[in-house]
This record gives sequence, C-alpha cells and structure tokens, in this order.
Amino acid sequence: MADKTFHIAMYPWFALGHITPFVHLANKLAENGHKISFFLQAKTLRRVEAFNLHPDLVTFIPIIVPHVEGLPLGAETTNDVPFPLHPLIMTAMDCTEPDIEAYLRELKPHFVFFDFACWLPTLTRKLGIKSVVYCVISSGTIGYLLSPARKIIERGLTSFDLLEPPKGFPSSSVKLRMYEAQGLAAVTTMDYGSGISFAGRHLKSFSDCDAIGFKTCREIEGPYCEYIGKQFEKPMLYAGPVVPEPPKMALEERWERLLSNFEAKTLIFCTFGSECVLKKDQFQELVLGLELTGLPFLVALKPPMGAQTIESALPEGFQERVNGTGFIYGGWVPQQLILSHPSVGCFVTHCGSGSLAEAMVNDCQLVLVPHVGDQIINARLMAGDLRIGVEVEKSEKDGLFTKDDVNKAVKALMDGDSELGKEVRANHAKWKEFLLAPGLENYYINDFVMKLNNLM
Repeated sequence: MADKTFHIAMYPWFALGHITPFVHLANKLAENGHKISFFLQAKTLRRVEAFNLHPDLVTFIPIIVPHVEGLPLGAETTNDVPFPLHPLIMTAMDCTEPDIEAYLRELKPHFVFFDFACWLPTLTRKLGIKSVVYCVISSGTIGYLLSPARKIIERGLTSFDLLEPPKGFPSSSVKLRMYEAQGLAAVTTMDYGSGISFAGRHLKSFSDCDAIGFKTCREIEGPYCEYIGKQFEKPMLYAGPVVPEPPKMALEERWERLLSNFEAKTLIFCTFGSECVLKKDQFQELVLGLELTGLPFLVALKPPMGAQTIESALPEGFQERVNGTGFIYGGWVPQQLILSHPSVGCFVTHCGSGSLAEAMVNDCQLVLVPHVGDQIINARLMAGDLRIGVEVEKSEKDGLFTKDDVNKAVKALMDGDSELGKEVRANHAKWKEFLLAPGLENYYINDFVMKLNNLM
C-alpha cells in the first residue's frame, strides 16, 4: 500500500442505517492512519460518538439541519419521521449545501464520500476535491433498479419493467413479485426532495462522481459491482466486509440474565430495525407464528400502526400462553451483542444491510422478512444466490404472511433433520469463516486505499 495518508470528508444520507456503516468505514480507514472529517447532525452526533474508535483521527463535525416546512421541529433523520416525510428530510439535507461548501473550503480534504447528496460532485469538482459514492445499498439492488440501461429519466419506470432485469444484468436469483414491483417502481420514481426523483438523485450521484465504492467483497457481489461499473463507466472500489468491531461494553445485566435462561442456539431473536412499523394484523401473525414454533423467543419491535404500546397490540391470551418463554419489547435493544449471545439460534430480520452484515459473522440462522426497498432484493440474494437464509413465504396477491408461514420458515432452519436447514447452516458457516478470515479486511482496505491513490 502507498505510504500516503488521505484526509477524507464523509457526508452520508440522514438515516442511521446509512450513517452507521460510514462510521464503521471511518474506523477502518483511521486504523490505517487516514484522517476523517465526518459531517453529522448535531443531535445524531451524540447517538453515534461512542462508536468512534479513533477520536484522534475521526472528527465529528456537527451540522445544523435547517427547518423545512412540514417537518416536525427538531427532526434530523429519517428515524424522526414516518416514511412519507423522508423527502422533506432530503430537502433539509440539500439546504445544507452552503455550509458544507464552507467547511470543504476550510478543510481541503482529498476526497468526499457521500451517497444521496447528488449535488456534491459538482461542488467538489469546483473545489478540486474528488468525490466517491460510498453505497451502503447492495450492488444487486442498485444494478437491478437503477441501471442506466433502463433509461428511467427518458422513459419512466413501471412495475412491469421491474418484473424483468435490465439488459446485461448478471444471472441471479432476483425475481420480483407484482406487488413488490409496484412498490419499488413507485418509490424509485417518487419525488425524493427538492423536486428530484429518487432515481434521478441516484443516477446523478453515480454519473457525476469520480468513483463508486461498495461495502462488499468481490466474492459476494462482484458480478453486480462490475455491471454497475460498466454501466456508469466508473472505477469500482470494494471496501470489503467492513465487519463492525465487537462492542466494548458488556451486555446489560437484564438482557444477560434473560438470555442465559435458554440453552445454546435455541432462542429466536426478532427485530426489524429502527424504522419499520408493521400493521397490527401482520404484527400479530408474526408473534403467533413464533409461538407456534414452540421455541423461546425475544421480539424487539416498534408498536404496530395504531397501537400506543407493543403490549396493547398482542393477541388475546398471548402473554399468558408464552409466559417465561416469549418476550416482547417495544424499545431499542443492543442487537449486535444479542446476536452474538450463545443462546441465540435464529434471527428473524427485515433484511437491512447492516443487520445482515452483523448476522453473517455470527452463528444464528437467518429467517428473512423483507418489507420495502432494497430489503426485498437483499432477501433474494441471501436466500437465492448465497443460500444462507430462508425467506418467509407471502401471498402473491398482497404480500401478507400468516403465522403458519412464519412457523414454517423457522422450522425449516431450526429442525435438525431438515435438508434445507442443513444446507443453509453449512453455507452460513462457510461465509462466516470467509468474512472473519485473518487478513481479509486488511487486504480489502489496503486495496481500497490504493484505488483512491490512483484517483489522485
């Protein structure tokens, strides 16, 4: 690796699922001596500063988020508002451009890493700074939905278009159902802040930047990344798995006490990230399905739509029936620590990229319940391409699942005699060993930095 160290500014999309992987990358780069200036919303900064492992090299710079009409006062990230208001969060981010320009003029970094702020390449080019899209959405999702081959800006995008992959897309397990294609087409073409569509914003970012980086390995997503590189005619940078460091804090006593009541690899852990809110009927089908398995379980979800508390939404008699074996919690839980606990044998996940990355380096088996956006394609890649999870079946008509669908998916993995379970467990063990192999992360980070050096 070249001896040169870089100064890199980072400005991820105002969503915790994007900020967190940028922080993980910042830590990996700082380990190699690179300086990071990380622009972050003032309140959110307090939530993530504990994850800064190199405060001597990684500096969080607080950004004041301008108020946009229609947003609740103090809203800074997508976690603060329901999905229909996300475009207003994007508009607020766009309004920070003058402040970001002033900082960049003062800091003079070599690179700016970004994802949704499509105006950054024009700004950085003016200032003599290189821009890199660091994409935490899977390359399979970007390639399938946003390939220039689809000519979305010229032709638009319909649900029927998304039933087939774009021209030249690698052979894969990605196949959308009509209800999924309808939802993805609507989101891809919707106004996503400042009058720019979601597709338009990403196509501009990928077209105008100097290079595209993904948090992945060639061995896992290589064909999709290479397809994107050819489509946008940009250098591709692989950051590798960027496995988060194990938290230095121990699991709180209340969680340790609860989890230690159960035998190794018997507990089902279910959580769907910081933003997913289920409809009440789907929430009830989910917990009833977990009850049907006869296995102990811990569910950590936001209260479903229309419910003030998670307890008030539970099916009648449910708490009495699962007393001592089923636990429902409506607040935040230390997911990474729980996933690594010896009692956890199965992880029921919404297929967010961060959750999948954490699960792949642990022993828990994956039951996949995607809800929106890239989660859907992530699930197909995990269950189909990599064969390291089982997706819960849903109705072809409306995308709803039943308690029996949940029970069936969990049993397929947790039943020791299941052929599918044996295959998935073997594949998961293989990929875990690969991702944790000594030297893998250093190899990818060194190669990543060499590619940055080539851009200079």
